[in-house]
Amino acid sequence: MTRRDPPDPADLEPMERASRDELAACQLERLKWSLHHAYENVVHYRKAFDAAGVHPDDFKTFEDLRKFPFTTKDDLRKHYPYGMFALPRERVARVHASSGTTGQPTVVGYSRRDLDTWAGLVARSIRAAGGRPGDIVMISYGYGLFTGGLGCHYGAEQLGCTVIPMSGGQTEKQVRLICDLRPAVIMVTPSYFLTISDEFDRQGIDTTSTSLQTGIFGAEPWTESMRAEIETRWNIDAVDIYGLSEVMGPGVASECVETKDGSVIWEDHFYPEIIDPATGAALNDGEHGELVFTSLTKEAMPVIRYRTRDLTRLLPPTARSMRRMGRITGRSDDMLIIRGVNVFPTQIEELVLRQERLAPFYQLVISRQGHLDAMEVRAELRRGCDTRDKEAIAKQLRAHIKSLIGISAEVRVLDPDSIERTAAGKARRVIDNRPRA
Repeated sequence: MTRRDPPDPADLEPMERASRDELAACQLERLKWSLHHAYENVVHYRKAFDAAGVHPDDFKTFEDLRKFPFTTKDDLRKHYPYGMFALPRERVARVHASSGTTGQPTVVGYSRRDLDTWAGLVARSIRAAGGRPGDIVMISYGYGLFTGGLGCHYGAEQLGCTVIPMSGGQTEKQVRLICDLRPAVIMVTPSYFLTISDEFDRQGIDTTSTSLQTGIFGAEPWTESMRAEIETRWNIDAVDIYGLSEVMGPGVASECVETKDGSVIWEDHFYPEIIDPATGAALNDGEHGELVFTSLTKEAMPVIRYRTRDLTRLLPPTARSMRRMGRITGRSDDMLIIRGVNVFPTQIEELVLRQERLAPFYQLVISRQGHLDAMEVRAELRRGCDTRDKEAIAKQLRAHIKSLIGISAEVRVLDPDSIERTAAGKARRVIDNRPRA
């Protein structure tokens, strides 16, 4: 297997290599349109803007955007199902929805033009990751209301690829099709790809012997350590893709294979900000905070200053003319507070992946013991490791958590395959058993 070279600069879209001034001019024009479109066609935005004492005509510079109110997931839930649409329902070509695992689902609508834009941005993302027209692309994201499967599907087709619409689950069949149909690219969550990897190992098939050259991973946070784990195990390029259904779906941002230094935000369609998650104050590029997006071209459901709850920072351009986002380090609404200490699951993941004898699977179980919160970290041995080492490994991991995160945690190292795997999609990393107020 040979890894992919970056695309020829001549093959990039003009906006991917535009000057910052050209990009800014495009963004200003599109921001003005999007603010007016939302105000004139969505009752929620008209009321919210009026309550904040701002009008789309007040927007003159990028700094003026800070005068406009945020949009939250609660706003979308309150106006379920179609209240946030800016087009008559009859002109909406497709509807997707979130899973609703944390509450009422949020519904997202797309016009025909929105779908074309989305497919184009996913195609741009696949090309940035190393995919090429004619490649076989296996899509192991779930199909259906979740945006991952269909979003990637139409983008790969628009790029000119041959698509295997595998969806998630049927792990043994995933292995069979990778071996038989010989895809060059797989698009899947990183946690489920590790489950597929384990099935290869179980069947005694060398993962480095497959046709795969590129893995495009998204839909959940993952770390540089996990990238190293995947690339070493498979000898492929592991590249990040970012998106969320409320803003569009996969393809809001994507890493470039030549740099792998953070996902490039496709700023010609989405204007990013970073804010202090506690105060809502705007932060400068390079500062760590909550990611906020305003859509620039969406017709059916524009979003104005949508709070993603994802914690990251904005970085300067490298491989493309647009800014990058750093790794997602957690979510402002998923942060755990354990005895006064802020804990993010990705912090634990980093420490688990540093242990060569531990598999890249973990689970945090939070409970209340008397008046105090307690955290148990569950990890599992890699296959082939001596089970007699479990207590020593647990002791070492416990010490690292105390030293680097500042909290005492119980650590249990389990036998291989003890932690439940997801059939497809996002791993359940946290089980919070604390009583609800």
